[in-house]
Amino acid sequence: MSLEQTLADFGLPPSFIVFLIATLPIIELRGAIPIGINYFNLEWFPTLAIAVAGNMLPVPVILGLLRRAEIILSQYPIFKRFFAWLFWRTRSRSTTIQKYGMLGLVIFIAIPLPVTGAWTGSVAAVLMGFPFRQALLHIFYGVLAAGLIVTMLSLIGWLGAIVAGASVLTLLLVTSSRSTLKP
Repeated sequence: MSLEQTLADFGLPPSFIVFLIATLPIIELRGAIPIGINYFNLEWFPTLAIAVAGNMLPVPVILGLLRRAEIILSQYPIFKRFFAWLFWRTRSRSTTIQKYGMLGLVIFIAIPLPVTGAWTGSVAAVLMGFPFRQALLHIFYGVLAAGLIVTMLSLIGWLGAIVAGASVLTLLLVTSSRSTLKP
């Protein structure tokens, strides 16, 4: 049984399910919007607005608490390993952010691929030392752009899925060919 169906079986309204799914790491609004539009047949604009709100909900918490949590929890070996892994993973995926700063953060989050959303962007903003308010604003811009892209693809239906799949495949091929060309 799918997540959205499980939540619906609890009697939760579809718009609240979209909101909840958008708050989840990795899935974020990239999964919430297609579920709202294509599974629950919700109107696109409210679905977009609800998904953006849900996706942004954890951002201030991540921005505000991650550094403090890392300092406190890194005293314990298991958490020290977790934060080392999390920061390594984020740094390895954030070359665009390192190169272009705040604009790079927007671009990174706007690309509608798994693990390039608000959660990872928030961690990257903390790692890059971006000020809280600027990071929050630019993460919002990226989330809104990603939401618009995913909404358009969701409205196109299967054609949108094929276009998105071909785009992702092309992006992966170009990225992997560039990395193999470097000495």
